[in-house]
Amino acid sequence: MQKKSYYGARNSRTNYQSRPQQRRQTSNIHPSKFVNRAVAREDVPYEPRHKFSDFALNPEIQRTLEYLELTIPTAIQDQAIVPILAGDDVIGLANTGTGKTAAFLLPIIEKLSKNPARNSVLVLTPTRELAQQIDEEFKRFSPGQKLYSTVCVGGANIGRQIRELQRNPHVIIATPGRLKDLIDRRVLVLSAVNTFVLDEADRMLDMGFIRDIQRVAEMLPNNRQTLCFSATLTPAIQKIMSEMMQDPKVISVRSGETSSHIDQNVVEVFDKIHKISVLEDMLREESFEKVLVFCETKYGAQRLADNLSKNNLPAVAIHGNKTQSQREKALKAFKTNAVKVMVATDVAARGLDIPNVSHVINFDQPKVYDDYIHRIGRTGRAGKTGKALTFVTARQ
Repeated sequence: MQKKSYYGARNSRTNYQSRPQQRRQTSNIHPSKFVNRAVAREDVPYEPRHKFSDFALNPEIQRTLEYLELTIPTAIQDQAIVPILAGDDVIGLANTGTGKTAAFLLPIIEKLSKNPARNSVLVLTPTRELAQQIDEEFKRFSPGQKLYSTVCVGGANIGRQIRELQRNPHVIIATPGRLKDLIDRRVLVLSAVNTFVLDEADRMLDMGFIRDIQRVAEMLPNNRQTLCFSATLTPAIQKIMSEMMQDPKVISVRSGETSSHIDQNVVEVFDKIHKISVLEDMLREESFEKVLVFCETKYGAQRLADNLSKNNLPAVAIHGNKTQSQREKALKAFKTNAVKVMVATDVAARGLDIPNVSHVINFDQPKVYDDYIHRIGRTGRAGKTGKALTFVTARQ
């Protein structure tokens, strides 16, 4: 089969001159920002100061790490685990996919092994998927230690979550909206929390949760450990951290925001029909092995996934109108390669660990450049070069 070039969409068989011009999207980003040729990685390999066996972790955790064949920590793990074990407040600045979840979970599990206090750990995270992911990691690192966690997120049965909370788990992993609901119902008391984790803090602030976070912090004991992990340290994050942290240790292993290892380009289209046609042509190419497609709206994402499936391109959708079980099922199908296409809104742009995504396609342009960076960050991970394509309106 002859290899097609989609850049600029000039090689498509469609007769463009007969197409009316599509109304331009209301994106604030100039199309030139979507173009960047990938360069070979020249990253200097990080040389950790520790092995996992050097950390003051109990023998049960060490055996689990050995079973999981984890011997060398990532940069954020290497630098954050020791101060967290020492009880310090920590601000960890790290890109998604750098192992930050284990950086805070391993010390938490160690702390709980010495003092298994119930309802003592609260992890706040922006999305349901990330909450579920953290819970899976907690269970992976703590087998046989009789430590229990509960996930409290929207879109799932709140009655079941209330029953789980009544069993007094050690760790509560929650999204801000559902946590607020449980507090308002007076079924969740935070007076026993001695470890408070804010994961993807910048994303939670972007989503408008700053008041909810401040309210939760006010309800927590003053004598607690607070851990904040974020991709960026914005003035808003600095302000909120100054309010709720005591002399935090700042650890930054964040790389630059430019994704130089991701091959980025635009695809010019003339109208909606042409746009879908070009997307379908792409997805039939063998090189498009595992593709994450971003849409602006929940309705648009579902409709596109349905249309692709009808045209023999099996796809799943993940967005805010899905129940938690539906979202988990869709994500599992994509992760396990049961389908090679997942259509998503920006809910999937942060925090999710989806291995081997070959392409990210911005079917709808993001409104701001930060969202673009977070979207395309789903590809080009673990030392690989990724590809990102963004549909733009063709110039007449």
